[in-house]
Amino acid sequence: MVVKKLAKESLLPSVLEDNVAEMEGELLGESEQLGGIGSRPPSRPRKLYSRGSVDSQTVTRLDTEAHPSQGGPSGEEMTDCGGEEDEGQRREDPGEDAEGGATQAAEDQDYDTDLEMEDEKVPYDPTGETCYRAACKVFGVVPVSYFLRNMHASELSMMHHGLGPQGTKALAVPLVTNTSILKLNLRDNRMEGPGGAAMAEMLTENCFITEIDLSENRLGLDGAQAVSRMLVENSTLVSVNLSGNDFDDHAAKHLADALLANQKVEALDLSYNRMGDVAGELLGNAIAENTAVKDLNLSWNCMRGKGAGCLAAGLGANIFLRKVDLSYNGLGKEGAAALGEALKVNNVLEELNLSVNRIPPDGAICFAAGLQQNKTLRTLGMARNPMQTTGCLGVLKAIRENPESAVEFLDFSDIPVNQEFVDLYEEVGEAFPNLRVKHGGCLGKNKKPKLKDTSEMQENEESTEKTEAQ
Repeated sequence: MVVKKLAKESLLPSVLEDNVAEMEGELLGESEQLGGIGSRPPSRPRKLYSRGSVDSQTVTRLDTEAHPSQGGPSGEEMTDCGGEEDEGQRREDPGEDAEGGATQAAEDQDYDTDLEMEDEKVPYDPTGETCYRAACKVFGVVPVSYFLRNMHASELSMMHHGLGPQGTKALAVPLVTNTSILKLNLRDNRMEGPGGAAMAEMLTENCFITEIDLSENRLGLDGAQAVSRMLVENSTLVSVNLSGNDFDDHAAKHLADALLANQKVEALDLSYNRMGDVAGELLGNAIAENTAVKDLNLSWNCMRGKGAGCLAAGLGANIFLRKVDLSYNGLGKEGAAALGEALKVNNVLEELNLSVNRIPPDGAICFAAGLQQNKTLRTLGMARNPMQTTGCLGVLKAIRENPESAVEFLDFSDIPVNQEFVDLYEEVGEAFPNLRVKHGGCLGKNKKPKLKDTSEMQENEESTEKTEAQ
């Protein structure tokens, strides 16, 4: 019995309960052997572990519980195993709560720091003045005071400021986020390719600017590529001026792709460039498919022959163009005849300028054949062409033969006409009272009298003097 008592004192409370049960069973067995009455068998089988017991493989001894006299738990204080383990874990790691509190305090401290940083943020600058000054430092240029004074206006004109590529790059930075400027004129600033690329990138992001003038900036092929990519993505520009930028046939390919993709630009100026016959073919196909451009300026280029014919075919297929300027090219007879054919099917075009295109008299007559069937053209410019009076008469007769003609102004500047043309104009004026014609003067009209021979003049003077003396 003494040994069993020591065993009880040395075991964990959970194991102690199982041992007590075993000892009771042994006593009962002894009583049965001594002739006592056996206990009734249990109505249900006993579980593998009794209440409060644990698997012997996971039981560990605690030094504090090996000696109950030092404050170990008694059998009366035993509770459910799960609850006891949770309480034990909470008692075993009192430092975890302290650690968690320190972490929470650190997080709160960081959160307070974030709030302080938000208070130090720079206020929003809708004009971009701050970033413009910073960009000027980066690109090593002086800020343009005129831009700083007017960057809040709806229209900004910065012609002839000599920005150069670096200055243009700095200017593009604040314009990305500027919401005030709607019309921007940067004519003649020597941007070149890099500056043009910066402006194109800006216009890709800016959705407020509707009119842009990048003329006379020597953009070249690189600039044409950048601007064309921009036009494919931009959906707010309605007017684009790209005149005087050294665009050739190679640049025309990219511009033609932009015309095919962009259906928002209504006014496009490509004048004063070096686009030739290849450009005429490319642009002609693009113009035929475009549904947005209403005002197209291709003056001062090098389109003639086959290129002019393709361009004319594109104009004939387009049903949206209202104004076209083809002056100062080299259309000649072939180009004039092709445009005449285009006017037969185009009933939308209202203004057409063919001045200085080397159109001969027979070319003008071929063109007039199309004018005879057109019902919408109001203004026709054919100034300074070698068409002579014959060509002018052919155009005027075509108007007379077309009772539905809408022509109101004919420009034959610097082309002299004869009395026959004047008489025909008076006749046509009765049927079309709104028609006005400008020409280079009438030959044989208001001529100064020829000077008489000197001897005859002297005789007349002498006879006059005698008469006065008498």
